[in-house]
Amino acid sequence: MTANEDQEMELEALRSIYEGDECFRELSPISFQYRIGESGDPKAFLIEISWPETYPQTAPVISMDAFFNNAISSAIKQSILNKLMEEVEVNLGTSMTYTIFEYAKDNKEIFMENQPVNTVTALNNCISTGHSDAAPPTKKKEKKEQLSKTQKRKLADKTDHKGELPRGWNWVDVIKVRVLKINNIKMVIWGRF
Repeated sequence: MTANEDQEMELEALRSIYEGDECFRELSPISFQYRIGESGDPKAFLIEISWPETYPQTAPVISMDAFFNNAISSAIKQSILNKLMEEVEVNLGTSMTYTIFEYAKDNKEIFMENQPVNTVTALNNCISTGHSDAAPPTKKKEKKEQLSKTQKRKLADKTDHKGELPRGWNWVDVIKVRVLKINNIKMVIWGRF
């Protein structure tokens, strides 16, 4: 098989394997991205693989230069790329895009173990004015539900002038009538049950 035939077969396989996978993205018929980790995970990263003309006989170009990876230190990126290139050397001459993505998914924790978790913290009023006290956070006003005229009219009919339901609107009768039928004789009993 020629390199182009191998690439077409691998492209078809990748499309069928990753159909519906939100982590996979085909940038072009020879360039692919895969997000390793969940979208909110601080240790998630993105791998981009591009095929040269003679792929799979030559190694694909693996990149981590995407904006998604800006939070990852360059040393960690280089370490991941080195480990991925070792995997490429093992699989040289075969279709390896899927293998590289799966290798990265399986080893994500090992790759990112030295990456510090950056948490974004909101600081209130960082500007120092000579006071050590920080201003209290402002409360957001809750929006009231917008009602139509008909809804307002029905609400006004149910409530008094203060918007409260009348006293006793949910009360139940404390005295009930119970009819017992014993041997075809009906008995009426009044009382609390």
